[in-house]
Amino acid sequence: MRFDTAPGARGGALNSRAAGAIVAAALAGAALSGCGKTEPPAGRGTLPPTADKVELSDSQLKTITLGTVSTHAFSPQRTAVGGIDFDEDRAVQVYSNYAGKIIQASLQIGAPVTRGEPLYTIESPDLMQAESTLIAAAGVYDLTTRALERARRLHETNGIADKDLEQASSDQMTAEGALKAARAAVLVFGKSEAEIDALIAGRRVDPVLVVRSPIAGRVTARNAQVGLLVQPGVAPAPYAVADLSTMWMVANVAETDAPLFRPGQPVRVKVIAYPDHDFTGKISVIGATIDPGAHTEAVRADVGDPRHELRPGMMATFVIGTGAAVTSLAMPPDGVVREGDGSMNVWVTVDGHHFTRRTVKIGLIQDGFDQILDGLSPGDRVVTRGAVFLSNMANADTSGD
Repeated sequence: MRFDTAPGARGGALNSRAAGAIVAAALAGAALSGCGKTEPPAGRGTLPPTADKVELSDSQLKTITLGTVSTHAFSPQRTAVGGIDFDEDRAVQVYSNYAGKIIQASLQIGAPVTRGEPLYTIESPDLMQAESTLIAAAGVYDLTTRALERARRLHETNGIADKDLEQASSDQMTAEGALKAARAAVLVFGKSEAEIDALIAGRRVDPVLVVRSPIAGRVTARNAQVGLLVQPGVAPAPYAVADLSTMWMVANVAETDAPLFRPGQPVRVKVIAYPDHDFTGKISVIGATIDPGAHTEAVRADVGDPRHELRPGMMATFVIGTGAAVTSLAMPPDGVVREGDGSMNVWVTVDGHHFTRRTVKIGLIQDGFDQILDGLSPGDRVVTRGAVFLSNMANADTSGD
């Protein structure tokens, strides 16, 4: 077998060789031209010194806000998550002292209540029995009083012996004691003296027993239904009333923080329902034991709620002050940038166009400020909003190199 080489084919082979030579020469030239050139730094996370300076044009300045480093009072604090509950010292389950059938219950949940205001009424057989005894005792007292008066008149005319007068006097005193006891028994049911006098005068029993609120507040639970038979102390209570001007915060704090807490320390409370509003209070009770499983301690605080916004069961975040406030340099969070290597940086300027990156040490974060422990001086002019824009520019320039 024979391969013929045509002139065109030979020319193509020569051209291929020439092209190969040109490529080789180009590669060699590139290698020679690279001699003496500095290699880029290893690792993209390390920024050369030139990346710490940025110059902004007038149009770019509109994207940032400048300010002067100032001071802010920072307080040592601890946070905990807990819940809202009624102040049990100001909440009461309103039972009837006697058994009976509910015949009226008008107040609904959430209704305001004053101390002594009627909550519900019952028809009480015990009250009926006490009133019957009272009416009978009043009748006996009247009878013995009249008998004593007749005995005294007869005794004056020697119509009866001394012993008969003494017996009449004894009967009258016994009846008087029975009447006083009967009146006291009816008073226990909540009847007034005027109502008792009306019962005796009318010789008519009134089995309606009014159950009144022992405190002022709001109705927090209602289980009273007309026709329901109630028993003293048998749950659920027909009504529950609580003073809602103060609520409890109940939280569990870490065992390691237990020595920091004491009664009287201020508390700031935040709930999800009102993210822009703080509730204030003070620690009232600190638990006497540590939970062996969770290694936490119970802390309770009285929290003011004059507008009745808090509800039992709300999840809340509690910030508890544990020491005196310290005045330190402060920066808005938008002026501090966390870099990829974990450092915290701010941008400082003198002329308002040239900016220098400066590493700072951050402490507490409170009230919309970052505490600056190191890296800045009072009066430094810094970027307070948009600092991340300068960091992105600097990092982009470095990546481009």
